[in-house]
Amino acid sequence: MSGTKATALDAWAARRGRALLRFDYFGHGRSSGNFRDGTIARWRDDALAMLDRLAAGPQILVGSSMGGWIALLAARERPERVKAMLLIAPAVDFTETIMWARMPPEVRAEIMERGEWLWPSVYDAEPYPITRALVEDGRRHLMLGSPIRLGFPVRILQGMKDPDVPWQHAVKLMETIEGDVALTLLKHGDHRLSSPAELAQLTRMLDTLAEDCEEA
Repeated sequence: MSGTKATALDAWAARRGRALLRFDYFGHGRSSGNFRDGTIARWRDDALAMLDRLAAGPQILVGSSMGGWIALLAARERPERVKAMLLIAPAVDFTETIMWARMPPEVRAEIMERGEWLWPSVYDAEPYPITRALVEDGRRHLMLGSPIRLGFPVRILQGMKDPDVPWQHAVKLMETIEGDVALTLLKHGDHRLSSPAELAQLTRMLDTLAEDCEEA
């Protein structure tokens, strides 16, 4: 919730006189808990708790990276609470199609036999512990194998220089979603999408979504 995109969106909401709720998942950022104990279902339930306890009426959900997957899972559980969705480099099904698919056999064996493997990260000083529980729980929540039917507009922003979530992954997600969905590719964008120009693109997309929701 203290990241560049989240704070930029908070500033956007303040300028527009709009309410905005941002939070850190269990084991992330300023939230309590051990990341090792986190799963996709647990983080989805965090998002549902925010919708149920702290938000009123239909919302525009914004999800970046893993948050894109969580937003889609939350929308599947509370479709009546979602007015629109903006996904930024969405890592839908990342535990399987991005992580597991790239792992060599010895890493997969370490996860399954020892229960975890430490994944070096360019975004944090400490590596991410990838647990067997996370991988197995992720398999129970995969979305790209069948049509995703949504009754609201979805906009996707994706960098083509993203080393973590390939732009082709965003194309597959767009093709899987049935309904009003559009993908914007940034030729030189990486996974962070946090430069001033990229943040301006992000807020322009959110402006349009918000205006369209008011007119609907």
